[in-house]
Amino acid sequence: MSNLTGHWLKRLAESDKPVYQTIPELIEDDVASGRLRPRDRLPALRDLADALNINYTTLARGYAEARKRGLIDSRAGSGSYVRGRPPTIPLRAGTALEMTMNMPPEPPGIAERMAASSAEIIGSADPYSLLRYQDFGGSQYERAMASQWLRHTVPQHRSDALLVCPSIHSALVALLLRLVKPGETICTDSVAYPGLKVIVNQLGMRLAPLPRDDEGLDANAFEVLCKTRKPGVLYTNPTLQNPTTRTLSQNRREHIADIALRYNVPIIEDDAYGMLPEKPPVALATLAPELTYYVTGMSKCFGAGLRIAFVIAPNARHAERLAGAMRATTVMASPYMSHLTARWIESGLARDMLLAIRTECAVRQHLAERVFFGRQFEASKDCFHFWLTVPGSTGWSASELASHLRTKQIGVVSGAAFSTDGDPPNAVRICLGGPGDALAMEESLQIVADMLDHPDHLHSPML
Repeated sequence: MSNLTGHWLKRLAESDKPVYQTIPELIEDDVASGRLRPRDRLPALRDLADALNINYTTLARGYAEARKRGLIDSRAGSGSYVRGRPPTIPLRAGTALEMTMNMPPEPPGIAERMAASSAEIIGSADPYSLLRYQDFGGSQYERAMASQWLRHTVPQHRSDALLVCPSIHSALVALLLRLVKPGETICTDSVAYPGLKVIVNQLGMRLAPLPRDDEGLDANAFEVLCKTRKPGVLYTNPTLQNPTTRTLSQNRREHIADIALRYNVPIIEDDAYGMLPEKPPVALATLAPELTYYVTGMSKCFGAGLRIAFVIAPNARHAERLAGAMRATTVMASPYMSHLTARWIESGLARDMLLAIRTECAVRQHLAERVFFGRQFEASKDCFHFWLTVPGSTGWSASELASHLRTKQIGVVSGAAFSTDGDPPNAVRICLGGPGDALAMEESLQIVADMLDHPDHLHSPML
């Protein structure tokens, strides 16, 4: 456990949160990374408190919080153990029962067109040209098609500031490396995309979580932070946010853009779901173009395997500098994938796919609304996930519910995975996309609803 305590010492020193809130996050992150495995025995409270040079009572409170989140079990006389998970569901590319992975639905009737188009595109291309190194940022043709596609969400962007990239995730890595200086923080919502947390931890950076209100990220809190300690960058997912599905209003976007401009804080606008609404809101990249890096892609609106993303930088000079950072980490996007994407945009197939996915999203959200009628949840007809509050009256915590659902062969994601402030909401994200028909999905949702109505975990043995 010496490696573990050394890692925890470093993370505790970097964290601005109370120690008792940080301890559960450390356990959860270490389980996710494989540093801790289910059923590993944690150090005794007294020994770990001495090793970390923290108060025994504080550490005990941290362990209690970890138990509350369903991360560990404690038994008198035998210590505390990383909670042994029930048999896991193999990731079957997001089947109807595997609702942890946020993937778009796969509507019937378009698969044959995709297959025929793919064969035609690859068959007509020079294979050797697709096996060579490419200029980073995409060919002139690929950028032109990407620019045409992005007129839907950022109508007035400059095409010479646009880059074609391997994925949104890799674009975020390069942007954070480029924009955040040592000692600076990344300002974000208190509930955010889990991938951001993973990237930040890997890069040794720090998050500065902002409180939220009914609309989302609190603009006034953002301004207070800018006044007290200017963040290196603001990261936001303003349209159909993952996980809450909220979309910032025009007024809130204008308020945030105004604050960023006054305090000269760069914005990373992660608009992964921005193509899904038929009438998208005005992008922050339109309201504050001189500060905003607009990021979107194909994986969240078409399929996780289509790892092509687009970044619109504030200007061509900034795009060139970002291209250098991305070249150092990813070399280039897959020529096959970027060429396929461009041809699908040009032929209109991408547009037809998007329309079919929008229709299927609305169908699945309607089914979810019917199953969970009368319960507290957030959803939008335009997206393929929803955010379900777990009522305290059920006796479940979100982590316990997610763990127990896996024994029923259903996967959901608890609020702890999205929390950036150490105070996770008692809610779960449930995804409605991937393969599988709507009927199978509805049956799975009904099992979730029944479990909330009949919390049989109160009478089941601890796993």
